[in-house]
Amino acid sequence: MPEDLLGDLQIPLPALLRGARSAAARALRSALEEAGFDDLPANGPYVISATTSGGIPLARIIERLGLSKQAAGHLVDLLVLRGYLDREVDPEDRRRLVVLPTERGVAAAEVLRAAADQLEAELVAKIGVEDLHATRRTLASLATLADHHA
Repeated sequence: MPEDLLGDLQIPLPALLRGARSAAARALRSALEEAGFDDLPANGPYVISATTSGGIPLARIIERLGLSKQAAGHLVDLLVLRGYLDREVDPEDRRRLVVLPTERGVAAAEVLRAAADQLEAELVAKIGVEDLHATRRTLASLATLADHHA
């Protein structure tokens, strides 16, 4: 293990996770801004990515964010207003609305995916693919624990 990482082993896990999340968020925001998507609100990139991956109900996406119904509604309103999402009547239940990505939303999601791929490539260059897989397993386990404690 490189010497510059040895000190990180003494930092509490929540602090490391916060730092990692900040670094990833900065990289994604930077890529979005360079591509002209500088008007996405906080949590917008997550919602855009999740809605374009398909199969994840909006309620589940919002639940993962831990937002109140009012804050979630405001976020969706902003994403619709700024052209990232469209609301449509659910063809299976005309009383419900569904949220779908627009072309702009899909384009932003593509930028996010490319930036995430670049970030992973940089991480693989630094720690290797085996450690990246171990990190993924660890983070997935941590997410499962978080769900269990919720």
